[in-house]
Amino acid sequence: MPKYCPENERVKRDYSFFLQAAAGKQEATIDAALRAIERFETSTGRRPFSKFHVEQARSFRAGLLDLTGRDGKPMSAATITTTLKHLRNFFLWLSREPGFRSRLNSNDANYFTPSEQDRRIAGARREGPVPTPDDIAHVLRVMPSTTAIEKRNRAVIAFAILTGARDGALASLRLKHVNLAARTVFQDGREVNTKRRKTFVTHFFPIGAEPLDIVADYIATLTGELGFGPDDPLFPSTLMAQSEGRNFAAVGLARTPWRTTGPIRDIFRDAFAAAGLPYFNPHSFRKTLVRLGESICQSPEEWKAWSQNLGHESEMTTFVGYGQVPGHRQAEIIRSLSSPAPARIKGLDIAALEAFLESAKAAGQTSPGCKPGETAT
Repeated sequence: MPKYCPENERVKRDYSFFLQAAAGKQEATIDAALRAIERFETSTGRRPFSKFHVEQARSFRAGLLDLTGRDGKPMSAATITTTLKHLRNFFLWLSREPGFRSRLNSNDANYFTPSEQDRRIAGARREGPVPTPDDIAHVLRVMPSTTAIEKRNRAVIAFAILTGARDGALASLRLKHVNLAARTVFQDGREVNTKRRKTFVTHFFPIGAEPLDIVADYIATLTGELGFGPDDPLFPSTLMAQSEGRNFAAVGLARTPWRTTGPIRDIFRDAFAAAGLPYFNPHSFRKTLVRLGESICQSPEEWKAWSQNLGHESEMTTFVGYGQVPGHRQAEIIRSLSSPAPARIKGLDIAALEAFLESAKAAGQTSPGCKPGETAT
């Protein structure tokens, strides 16, 4: 099988440019689309896209069931659905391109439509692990904080629960975005890698004094001992240099930000493992904050403010996307509903309710202009 097809490479280059410049897709989405196309090319022996036939699509879909992921397990329904979605979009685009309009039919792309069963499986909500505030507090207590690197790692976790910032934002924030006096962080979409490049201000969530103290001490180390300025990264990458044994080792903090979010996830993984707890990824902290908000917010206005603080444009996004009732709480609610109704109703004036029902019944039976004993029609 050839290593590549020149015609296909040109097409993929044009499609990448289209996704970036015309569709406004981010690099992660473009990379995922190219991986899907690469899988399809491999299945056809890298035949030119101009010689596409629907049988290739059918054969590819059948072959997806036999493919395995990096862990050696069969591909999940979510991966299959996403792969087919990318290929469908690609061939729809290709069918409109000059030189392919007479060779490809836009309906051919529909052969990459995932089955309804796979879509339902892929879209099903599954309750993932969510750390409690006590879990996070325990992790922060056992984390070392002697060196600048250790202080940074500890502050990453403290800042994540203080603000609910996503890992992309954590990796791209700068010192100037944090105002300790006002207890806010300005997530500027022009400079901070927020979701969909939204811009908003986050006020520190009320989760106790310890995380704030950790972050304040860390920032003092950056601006004082290390001489960092406003434009330097809040969480800089690790500075590597030769040790006495002429091996490269971590010696401090660089003045450059992380290029990816991988190191942040590594910090979370190592910290929870050292605390004897299962791994919780950075995004799970947002769910922790949502559950906290559900327990302390007492009005729609408070819930709206809590939702905006997470960067959500609608409070329903917070409630539906993050606010699922946890499994253990669901069990408690269902068990409580099995108790007699009067025992579950507190503060309800039964006598007043009965009087209201009687008056409503009487009003329905007798209307103006009716004689006593007559029923209105």
